[in-house]
Amino acid sequence: MSSRTTAARRRIQLGAALGALCVALTGCGTAPAAQPEQIMARADLGMQAPASTFTEFPTAPKDPAPDGETDGVVLRVKKDIAVHHAPDGPVFAKLPATQLENPTWVPIIAERGAWAQVLLPSRPNGSTGWVRTDGPVERARTPYVVDVDIDARRMVVRKDGAPIGEWVVGVGAPASPTPRGRTYIMAAIEETVTKFSPIILPLGTHSNTFSTYGGGPGTVALHGWPEPSVFGQASSDGCVRVPDDALQLLTTLPLGTLVHLR
Repeated sequence: MSSRTTAARRRIQLGAALGALCVALTGCGTAPAAQPEQIMARADLGMQAPASTFTEFPTAPKDPAPDGETDGVVLRVKKDIAVHHAPDGPVFAKLPATQLENPTWVPIIAERGAWAQVLLPSRPNGSTGWVRTDGPVERARTPYVVDVDIDARRMVVRKDGAPIGEWVVGVGAPASPTPRGRTYIMAAIEETVTKFSPIILPLGTHSNTFSTYGGGPGTVALHGWPEPSVFGQASSDGCVRVPDDALQLLTTLPLGTLVHLR
């Protein structure tokens, strides 16, 4: 996988609402008729809520190792796919092909045959699900990991385990702490409404204090900040504020890159 399709990812505004997801099934005279079981499968998937940053699945499987590492393998979802409670278990959601109009890439945290357990971007934090890897998906590997030490207020970016950058960062205030656990870079968005950060990198995790940020779903992000005095401070609403050179590096990392918030 390339580091990402930068131009496409940067055209999107964080405050923009997602359009409704419509699935149109059309046919032509020469196409074979769909079998009843195929029609039923499509209908079942169409009725499922999307596993996105806007949704919540209280019964979703929890991340079994919130501090654990992965092999860096990430999954690109090319078409909406079913999300299961367990391999061959019941479906509780669908993983859409896009998140905030960016292509969906999610980290794989476990595998069992043709099944992969992936981190989901939905509430509650640490939600996971099982998806099939023999469907409309693509596998790749990112060599990068972002490690944020919330208490020390430091961020390290590693490539194949070796540090390639380290910075003092700003984190959530005591009343609105940065959530802990492993998550991932879900999207990259060009900020055109405000000027505090040219690019915002929403993560697959949410504030445990706020249900919304300015009308959005309370998604925590990595982003810049114009006033350097915030670095080293616990003063944000939960997001991680990073210096300009850190943001420049972060925006080159592939979607799906693992982020540890420790």
